[in-house]
Amino acid sequence: MIFARRALGAASALALLLGAGGLAQAQTQIAIQHPLPTATSHYGAGAIAFKEALERGTNGRYRVTIQRNDNEREMIESVQIGTLDCTITSTGPVGNFVPEVRVVDVPFLFRDYAHARGVLDSPIGQDLLKKFDAKGLVGVIWMENGFRQLTNSRREVSEPSDIRGLKIRTMENQVHMRAFSTLGALPTPMAFSELVPALQQGTVDGQENPIPVIVANNLNQVQRYLTLTGHVYSPALLICSPDLMRRLSAADRAAFMEAAKAAQQANRDKVSADEASGVEELRRRGMTVVTSVDTAQFQSALAPAFAQYEKDLDGALLRRIRDWKPGN
Repeated sequence: MIFARRALGAASALALLLGAGGLAQAQTQIAIQHPLPTATSHYGAGAIAFKEALERGTNGRYRVTIQRNDNEREMIESVQIGTLDCTITSTGPVGNFVPEVRVVDVPFLFRDYAHARGVLDSPIGQDLLKKFDAKGLVGVIWMENGFRQLTNSRREVSEPSDIRGLKIRTMENQVHMRAFSTLGALPTPMAFSELVPALQQGTVDGQENPIPVIVANNLNQVQRYLTLTGHVYSPALLICSPDLMRRLSAADRAAFMEAAKAAQQANRDKVSADEASGVEELRRRGMTVVTSVDTAQFQSALAPAFAQYEKDLDGALLRRIRDWKPGN
């Protein structure tokens, strides 16, 4: 009798062990990287929403690990070669992999958030996502950084002439670099991971990023002046590995896309919230904020760059984006 009980107990323990092993085997780990602090940033908000929605939608069969990597080019390359599952990244370096995406980085292309989000969620944006397939990447969904603003450590900037001679860190993006060189600045492309040391050491005088990025990374500690130029709307993207996407069953792919939509919504909501409070927060931290900016002056000064964009990029697509209205 005692032997029978022991045998039954051993069999139960073995069954539990096998069951646990089967559960562990059934789980698929997905790693997603992005360049900003997870707890406080708009990328972090999107990544967390993606994780929670996918794990819930697949009953825990997929587990998502969120990691920080502030080298965007490196993340995209890792997704392309299959050593990383997914990344959330700005479009800054994406044009080096999918040249067609450069059109969305043109200055003063988007009027406001409603215009930008509407275009990217429309067939225009969806057609751009399809361009990723030929480059060994999957453009899953559009996210965002927000409208980019200018900061520097040397002087207040309120008109184009104030930018002349400033060494401005830009992303490794030819569209952005052309804009700043046209304004008489000295654009200095570098990875985001190098930005703070470069500002501290005076390698560059300034940089440009959306308010949520400036706040989340405490750039006020190394920059004194903020100018609300709103010169470029900065989209972001959830990009994933083709191998990962091919492995998803139809049901899991549907759950994946629902998780991507949840990430997009959380990301945009966080950008909106940070935009509403971020400028006052940066003032509170001691930054001098220039709010009176003559946008028309900047657009006029950038006329030579705009003419070149029409030649180098898809001029017809640029016009479609500028003319887009809800319902188009």
